[in-house]
Formats: sequence, C-alpha cells, structure tokens
Amino acid sequence: MRKTIWLGVVGVALAISGAAAEDGWIALFDGESLEGWTITESPGSAWVEDGAIVVVGKPRAHLFYTGPVSGHDFRDFELKLEVKTEPGANSGVYFHTVLQEQGWPSRGYEAQVNNTQQDWRRTGSLYGIEDVRETPVSDGEWWEYHISVEGRRIVLKVNGETTVDYTEPEGLQREGDLAGRVLGSGTFALQCHDPGSVVRYRNIRVKLPE
Repeated sequence: MRKTIWLGVVGVALAISGAAAEDGWIALFDGESLEGWTITESPGSAWVEDGAIVVVGKPRAHLFYTGPVSGHDFRDFELKLEVKTEPGANSGVYFHTVLQEQGWPSRGYEAQVNNTQQDWRRTGSLYGIEDVRETPVSDGEWWEYHISVEGRRIVLKVNGETTVDYTEPEGLQREGDLAGRVLGSGTFALQCHDPGSVVRYRNIRVKLPE
C-alpha cells in the first residue's frame, strides 16, 4: 500500500510519494505510475511496465521529475537509478535542468545512456563534456547509474566504477549549443531519444545533503 510521508526540510514540509529508503535515500518513482513526472512533446513516449519506466522516443520526448521532493530543484545531490537498454538504444539522464516543452534540454548536464547505438559517446559519459568510448555494461542487463554533484564536482559511476570525475572551472562560460551546460540547480529528466531506442529505468532515488 502506498503512503505519504511528510518530512521537514529547512522548515518546509515535503510530501513524498512512497517510503523514504534506508540511509536517507528518497524514492522519486513509485514503481506503479508516472506520478510526479511530466513528459513533454510526446506523451506516448514513456509509460510504466513491470515496475519500470519505459522510454521510447515515438517521437522524441523528455520525462522531467516535477514531484515534491526538494521542490524538484536540486543542487548538491546523489542520484541512483537502475537502467536496462535494448540493443541500439540511446537515452540519457539530465540533471540541473528545467522543464522544457520542446527540443533537447538546453540547460543542465546529461549522463549518457548508450551501449551500442551509433553515437560513439557511450554509457558513463558526461555528454559533450567528458566522453568515454567504452562502457563496462551490456544491453539486456540491469545496471546501476550513480550520479553525484557536490559543489562544482560531478562524478558518474556505472556499477560502482567511476567513469567521469569532472570539476567545473570557476566562472565557466560556454558558447553555442553548450551555453546551458553549467552547474546551478534544477531537476532530473529521462530522455526518450528516438523510436528505435527502448530503455527501462527503475529504483530511482535521491539523497540530499544533511
């Protein structure tokens, strides 16, 4: 049975769907519905099946977390989620982003999800910033993504293996399509890339600084 837990955070009571996990981890996905999430461009591109969010870009879309945890505005955090890709799939997990009705999210960073699709930037890349060409995981298996931001430091881990440890320079200004790829604060988003990309996400949880 689902229940709502009220937590006081900086003097504000937050309604959290589902139970807070052990050791301060808070569920962002209830395993049953897309409650607390908002999809843009194509509502039919994401759904829940067998306890996981399935994303298929029919056509492209992005599923943004818009629920009550931290007012869906995160600065320093740890995010963990389990991912499974089908062959040739491309997706990504955005962070420090904002709800955007059209197009690829222009704000925030993307943790790449891609084991075998034609884009050479593989799972574990900080997309377009610090990319990796090989990934330690395979299609058809569940694996864990661990994404953390502390100050100006971003760390990506795949099944506990660090793939990116990046510190954003002070006063960084990017140009063109990368202008919004800077740290600030924001929410998370799951990418529904294209019709041939089928990816599943489950056990999505966040831990906030004490």
